[in-house]
Amino acid sequence: MSPGGEGNPSRDAELHTVTLPQAKDAAQVADHRHHEQEHHHHHILIEPEEDRWRWRRKIRQDKRKLAVYRAAVALLGLILVTLGFVSGPIPGPGGIPLILLGLAVWSSEFEWAHQVMQWFKAELHRYRTWPSGKKILFWVAFFGFCGVFGYLYLLTLGPPTWLPQSVDLLLQRLPGL
Repeated sequence: MSPGGEGNPSRDAELHTVTLPQAKDAAQVADHRHHEQEHHHHHILIEPEEDRWRWRRKIRQDKRKLAVYRAAVALLGLILVTLGFVSGPIPGPGGIPLILLGLAVWSSEFEWAHQVMQWFKAELHRYRTWPSGKKILFWVAFFGFCGVFGYLYLLTLGPPTWLPQSVDLLLQRLPGL
């Protein structure tokens, strides 16, 4: 035993060990992965027979129907994301929820969107573990940035014409408007 280590368990004893595959095993694993890729449908996240919705299972079994369905999913997701970006500056719920909804629609069919959605969920989980002081600081910085962005927007484009006159008069008091 090392000096001063009596009675203390070694840190190495707490670590898990991993057995690395030998060259022969690695070649078998690579061959197995190649074989799986030949039979794996890259255009979907799950196999047609594993889909939980019967109507979608039927679509996935026909290549033509699947192509039309995937084009419709892509178009719907694009419309939602575009509406999210367009409605972002308008007051009310719109921007971020619509973008996330479009991403969710895409993630039902496209692997890249599914990975983005998983990243977003992981970041949201990470945010939930923050101490409350850090959360408050985050929201102060976020709303401060939104205020600066909104002010620069008003300086550049002026107040929107659809705003009620009372709000327009209030905005005219801001310097530079």
